[in-house]
Amino acid sequence: MELFTRLKAALRELDATLVHLTVFGSISANTAGTEALRRLFGHVDWPVTWVEGAACDSSPIAGLQVFGFTGGEVKRIRLDGRVVGSVFNDGTARHCMLGGLGPVRNVSARADQTKETLDNLTKALAQGGFSLADIVRTWFFLDDILSWYDEFNQTRTQIYSGVKFRAGSLPASTGVGAKNPAGAALAVGAWAMQPMNPSARAEEIASPLQCPAPAYGSSFSRAMELPSASGRRLLISGTASIASGGETLWPGAAYQQVAQTMQAVGAILRSRGFGFSDLTRATAYFKHRTDTQAFTEWCAARSLLSQPVAVVQCDICHDNLLFELEADAWRSTAQFVPSPYPWGEYERFCLNDYSEIKSLGCPTTALSPDKEEDKRKQHHNAHQNDSSTPGFIVDLEFQLPTR
Repeated sequence: MELFTRLKAALRELDATLVHLTVFGSISANTAGTEALRRLFGHVDWPVTWVEGAACDSSPIAGLQVFGFTGGEVKRIRLDGRVVGSVFNDGTARHCMLGGLGPVRNVSARADQTKETLDNLTKALAQGGFSLADIVRTWFFLDDILSWYDEFNQTRTQIYSGVKFRAGSLPASTGVGAKNPAGAALAVGAWAMQPMNPSARAEEIASPLQCPAPAYGSSFSRAMELPSASGRRLLISGTASIASGGETLWPGAAYQQVAQTMQAVGAILRSRGFGFSDLTRATAYFKHRTDTQAFTEWCAARSLLSQPVAVVQCDICHDNLLFELEADAWRSTAQFVPSPYPWGEYERFCLNDYSEIKSLGCPTTALSPDKEEDKRKQHHNAHQNDSSTPGFIVDLEFQLPTR
């Protein structure tokens, strides 16, 4: 598949190790897609979360979202003979990214499957020296979400009630409706972080326009901010057209829901000194394919069509919600100087249909593109044999534009 070929080329160009791959695509394409990955890479030794987030243009795959790591060692976590996690050190914190987690028995009651999945998450974390208390971000993809979202929330809340999170707050999270290849009630991804000094601790960020999610029974934070030596990363949870009291705004009206959602996301960004131009990753979830134009027009009116956004179709957590957006943003502590290759600590590369590289990021120094490349090569050559050297997190997104 073309997207996987481009993924391999980008990883080779960046000399990056893949630490987690999310595929939004048809479940029927999973077997062929997995085989394509094996042919291209020889084996698949990284966590993969494949969920049925259908493309809004009828393509078998809506897009790939990839976390890579360059310049440092990556250790794998295996559960039942399968790679489900990656552990690495960026110099500020130890990180663990996990994906493709599910229950042991996919025929048991859905609440039991949720407990089993979180138990598997706990076991996987423990292999890397982490615990549930270290989680800062989660993704829950629930099959037939509308029929059991309340039950899921109750089960998650019960389990979380016994956890004292290191950040002092619940993780940021997304919960949307999506099938998975195993046919389980849910598939889960997670990001855990252990700061190497107190100043690097993750921090909960409230939404200026929405109430805390626990106020209406959902155990997650609206956003989390992760500091590092060279900048800040903001992880914004799945956000929809929800009023300050928790009720749905503009039920059934796609254009108004998109505008309301983007207003809420924008308010979170501005509250921390970010803007939409700082986005490094986003996923736009639509209940109906026909509503994508509302998002396209909103972005076009603000010159934001080049944003790194995967657009997928799936159910939102309430039947009258038509749109949800999750997003990450990055801002360097150094002065922002645009560059074709901004080799900062956190980077996002969005490869469009014509394999043209567009980059969004913040270089730590103002260098020309050639000197930026020389600097990256020097860093790699100096540390390629030193597994203890902290490396750099690299985000990649591959997608075909909607038509």
